Amino acid sequence: MPRPISSARTRVLTVLLCLMATAPTTLADGPTVRADLYVATNGNNAWSGRLAKPNADGTDGPLATLAAAQQAVRKIRQDEPERGHPIIVAVRGGTYRLQEPLLFSPADSGTSDAPVVYQAYGDERPIFSGGVRITDWRVDAEGRWHADLDAVKNGQWQFSQLFVNDQRRFRPRLPDQGYYKIARKLDPSPKAASKGHDRFGFNAGEIRADWTNLYDVEVIAFHHWTASRLPIAEVDPAENIVTMQGHTTGLSSWAEFKQGHRYFLENVKEALGKPGQWYLDRPTGRLTYIPRAGETPTNTTVIAPRLRNLLLLKGDVAERRWVQHLQFRGLTFAHANWPMPPTGQSFPQAEVNLGAAVAAMGARHIVIEDCAVRHVGEYAMGFGPGCQHNRIAGCELIDIGAGGIKIGSALPTDWGNTLAAPNDDEALVSHHTVEDCLIAHLGRLHSAGIGVWVGHSPHNVIQHNDVYDLYYSAFSLGWVWGYSPSKAHHNEVAFNHAHHIGQGVLSDMGCIYTLGISPGTTIHDNHFHDVVSYDYGGWGLYTDEGSTGVEMRNNLVYRCSRGGFHQHYGKENRIVNNILAFGGEHQIQRTRTEEHVSFFFERNIVYWDNDSPLLGSNWRDNNFKLDNNVYWRAGKPIRFPGDLNLEQWQQQRGQDVHSRIADPGFVNPAADDFHLKPNSPALKVGFEPFDYTRAGRRKP
Repeated sequence: MPRPISSARTRVLTVLLCLMATAPTTLADGPTVRADLYVATNGNNAWSGRLAKPNADGTDGPLATLAAAQQAVRKIRQDEPERGHPIIVAVRGGTYRLQEPLLFSPADSGTSDAPVVYQAYGDERPIFSGGVRITDWRVDAEGRWHADLDAVKNGQWQFSQLFVNDQRRFRPRLPDQGYYKIARKLDPSPKAASKGHDRFGFNAGEIRADWTNLYDVEVIAFHHWTASRLPIAEVDPAENIVTMQGHTTGLSSWAEFKQGHRYFLENVKEALGKPGQWYLDRPTGRLTYIPRAGETPTNTTVIAPRLRNLLLLKGDVAERRWVQHLQFRGLTFAHANWPMPPTGQSFPQAEVNLGAAVAAMGARHIVIEDCAVRHVGEYAMGFGPGCQHNRIAGCELIDIGAGGIKIGSALPTDWGNTLAAPNDDEALVSHHTVEDCLIAHLGRLHSAGIGVWVGHSPHNVIQHNDVYDLYYSAFSLGWVWGYSPSKAHHNEVAFNHAHHIGQGVLSDMGCIYTLGISPGTTIHDNHFHDVVSYDYGGWGLYTDEGSTGVEMRNNLVYRCSRGGFHQHYGKENRIVNNILAFGGEHQIQRTRTEEHVSFFFERNIVYWDNDSPLLGSNWRDNNFKLDNNVYWRAGKPIRFPGDLNLEQWQQQRGQDVHSRIADPGFVNPAADDFHLKPNSPALKVGFEPFDYTRAGRRKP
């Protein structure tokens, strides 16, 4: 017979039934989604916002803008101070052209019991666009389209991106494919002598002094792990010297314009000629576009970005006034501008001085779920000082100028200070979760953008994401170069699938890249593959300068151009129970010897079939620990440093005492099937099989 319901359970059920009867719900009620307020493109800010669509006589209906909904939400909170369930704003599908960023302040906050939710109406997809649709086209005799933009001519607007039928289009460049090479290195000009490098010698014919709008031609010059984007100031055709309006960041060797380094030129009007290319003549305000086959002014949507930020969450860190308990679900943010500064862009690493289309500071308990950020010029999302306990889930960040998400801060004015993070714990950035996100097609303007960057920030979880098609590292944690105190600790990067990074553009990268003292940080159960650097440094797992206390376990890593694992220098990191396969230049690399133990490399499987060595670079001392590993070079001999065989390596160096050279018994490594057969010898040295198919999004 049924158990009697206790009085406590009765009270709980009564409360739940009351809430179900009175609270709005996100579920469909017939054809209508129930909410407190509605916003629609055919709405009116003079209406109540209580109806999902205009009524029959046109006297009431949804609001027209999210800004009006914000004011209405404030009124609800004022009228219902004890409210115990969410305030829901349902936004109908369509495109909302923003005249200014959506700004949320502490006055817009919800509470833990009554968060404010801005969500898509059912399956509809509202788009908040920071762009301007270009419609007034004239077609010339050659089939080129022209539009005159007064705001550009008047100096009120500039843009370096254009989106046509939801695709990014590019400006003319030289060379059309590939790169030029710097002919000779020069000392900086007098105006930049103490600041950075601003000129180099080029080969005759590559750069011309008589180009149209020479000052708008941009030099994109590649260093190692960075690229500088600098507009031209002057060309000396007699000496073949180009001088830029700005300069690189600092005078370090890695910021030089060295002989043989690559560069290309962008925004050259004389190179305009291919379908899909465009050019903005700023002095005249004329935009020219060469259409692709089948494109006409009537069937083509052309959008130029105007706003730099689309969504701003802005608390007051100094006054401890947070913007908090807000949720954004099912919304798309698109078309964010990056107006290039007069001196261009150059930064030491990861482009994290750039802004973000969705930017937050002093924001807490924010949820951004099932949203999209597309076609933007800097980072997609950024969480700065005072941001804590925020969650980004199920989002798609696609076609991004720099990187996907940055959590923390590394201001250029603080770069020389290894403890750039604030000592104020309330201003610290911490406790973020990024999960089930698709982050792809990055670095379209700034090639050193990161998939997810965490700087001076602890207690973050980055899990179950798909990251691919970018030119630098997929995940980066730090941001102290060396052994100075660091705020980046107890971070977790787990169950992510990252692939096709680098793509031969930059050097010195990894699918996961760490810096500094990082106790409690774990990198586990990730699936990393297809890393290709331009020159040195295309690794899967990369512990760089000062990485300390990092554990990397249960990761599958393969097809990395330089190797599966590399440590520049660091202390007592643990690299355990990983599969590293098909490294290019070597399989494992250690660069610097130190007085302490660099790392423990244990219970790993290393598998390759080329002629590269197992251990590359510097193994002169013995301050590392290798043991219980399985090595296999497709049946070919394996030699250890000093041209030792395994037995000699064990006896003379005391390393790999329990390791084996044996076929690990993968099911089909040639087809990327790295599951182990039941009789694998790896099991006998303590390797524990893990399910790498769990990596990536759980709900793509």
